[in-house]
Amino acid sequence: MTFLEFPYYIGYSLDKCCKLKQQKRLPNKVISIGNITVGGTGKTPATIAIAEEAKRRGFSPIILTRGYRGKVKGPVFVQQSRDTSPLHPFTSSSRLYGDEPVLMAERLKDVLIVKCADRYEGGMFALSSIHRFSHLPIIFILDDGFQHWRLYRDIDIVLIDGLNPFGNRRLLPIGPLREPLNELKRADIFVVTKTKNKALSDELGNINPDTPVYFSEYRVRKIMDMDGNEYPVEMLKDKNIYAFCGIANPDSFMQIVRSICGDVRGFKAYRDHYLYSQKDIIHLTQQCKVLNCDFLLTTEKDMVKIKEIQNSKFRVQNILYLEVDFCAESEFFDLIFKSILKGTKPL
Repeated sequence: MTFLEFPYYIGYSLDKCCKLKQQKRLPNKVISIGNITVGGTGKTPATIAIAEEAKRRGFSPIILTRGYRGKVKGPVFVQQSRDTSPLHPFTSSSRLYGDEPVLMAERLKDVLIVKCADRYEGGMFALSSIHRFSHLPIIFILDDGFQHWRLYRDIDIVLIDGLNPFGNRRLLPIGPLREPLNELKRADIFVVTKTKNKALSDELGNINPDTPVYFSEYRVRKIMDMDGNEYPVEMLKDKNIYAFCGIANPDSFMQIVRSICGDVRGFKAYRDHYLYSQKDIIHLTQQCKVLNCDFLLTTEKDMVKIKEIQNSKFRVQNILYLEVDFCAESEFFDLIFKSILKGTKPL
């Protein structure tokens, strides 16, 4: 450990120790999805996939999220279930709730999503609001929860980018690690995302021999436009594209774009969680025209924010976005929900 990492490590250790002493436990099972690095491993698509699988298996999932950069402190519902009409109405806004919670709310129409920095408080808020209206067993899905010490988790799923697992293997602020790598011993399930990195799988086996390792990938389900019209993925094969995004790992987006598009003539990367302005969209549209491109193409997360800058005087056109799914082998989901039903740790 270098002297530049040491102050962060001291602060991290004190924070962890303090919050573990105050850790609370929700009355329902909690599945955490997290990582050990900052951003870019695909937690949001994974959270969506596990919530959808929970519904298929007869559970009523509730997602707990801090809603990064959302102005509302919470606890508050980002989206209420159609089956819980007695609850108060809401307005989805990335500025209020954060872009990722709003994305999840749009994809998961009948799943409750609660924004609150204290996920225990958010969970109890949800239970006090919906217990009279839910007839299915409730489970909580903790978004970005591996370092949320305040709340006990029944299953800790850790996602690791197979293309760039740990960067330079240094702690913040000179590297991407939120924690030392030996903290991966706490994980119950590893998921290597984006590519089948066998060397990484072997390394994880050395760090935590008892924890199963699964591989996942991200597949484009469909192409969408601003008005909700759907297009087949094959539509872009012979098109000229100008791509842009504001996510933690723009290279992974570009890898997907190049695999489905005819000619990517331009690309612009903004910082993660970037809030677009009308000026930004005008500039991108001009670049698209200069390079003789057919479409602007972006991510679902970015489109959440772009939709919100439209009004009667400013209409965004010619922008498409990719709807991407987290895909993992069925054994991964079987292990999660069998462990939940048995009340045991995954083995």
